[in-house]
Amino acid sequence: MTRASVTFHNAGIEVAAHLYTPDAPTDGPLPALVVGHPGTGVKEQTSGTYAQLMAERGFVTLAFDAAYQGESGGLPRGLEDPAQRIEDFKAAVSHLTTREEVDADRIGLLGICASGGYSLAATSGDHRVKAVATVCTAEPARQFRYGADGTQNPAVFQSLLDASAAARTAAARGEDPGVMTMFPDTAEQAGALGGEHGIEGWEYYCGPRGYHERSAKSLAWESIDKMASSDVFYSVPLIGPRPILQILGEHAVTAWMGLEAHRRATGPAEIHWIKGASHVDLYDKREYIDPAVDKLTDYFTTNLGK
Repeated sequence: MTRASVTFHNAGIEVAAHLYTPDAPTDGPLPALVVGHPGTGVKEQTSGTYAQLMAERGFVTLAFDAAYQGESGGLPRGLEDPAQRIEDFKAAVSHLTTREEVDADRIGLLGICASGGYSLAATSGDHRVKAVATVCTAEPARQFRYGADGTQNPAVFQSLLDASAAARTAAARGEDPGVMTMFPDTAEQAGALGGEHGIEGWEYYCGPRGYHERSAKSLAWESIDKMASSDVFYSVPLIGPRPILQILGEHAVTAWMGLEAHRRATGPAEIHWIKGASHVDLYDKREYIDPAVDKLTDYFTTNLGK
């Protein structure tokens, strides 16, 4: 397996990506996957892990940094724009169709966490995508509105919208709008805010478990009001008759989002549970990643061919 750095463009923004290619000789172009990272993540973290493992299974894979984040371009930095994230996936598909090692008729999407939701929306509107799979499906808009477990007081999101509005006014006056800090200073503080899920997220993004200097530790405030009107599951019915696979951790507090997407499916749809796994366990723990990759390999081999 070899890795190369590549770039492509989406709405004038340069998107940075890693292209993984199997080393084994082939008789022709190969099936390919676009792999999207979790919210605030970068291609060097969990999406890169899955991209590498799927390349070792015989697929060309493309792991990219979302626009405004990582090594990709775009201002303001740390913007989480659902519409742009969906278009990032489509632009990545377009890039794959230009590559001689890729069979343009055998392209799938693999989205992890936030990219799980975005990949479903991208698939719904792009018939070049023949199959889509997600790992620990989530959607930032739902998570900000309702909390990771779906039980958040609605007043929390209203207060975030107040802050977003104030930031837009400050920017219009030439003042510093500030940013929304995503993580507290310690794991203990993260636990007080978000329980075990909060602790795991802090350990992955802020501790030695998965820290990367380019992963987003804050978001531009305008991300919040962009999410107020976003619903990436709305178009899931358009995916059918193409197939959907969702891989969810048995103990993931976010699983309700995957179940909601599943209920909207009109074509072949499967949920595959990883026993004992939480949401973040599927980011980096091989005892959970390996069975997930086995399932993904079977699924994409069936639906994209070898």
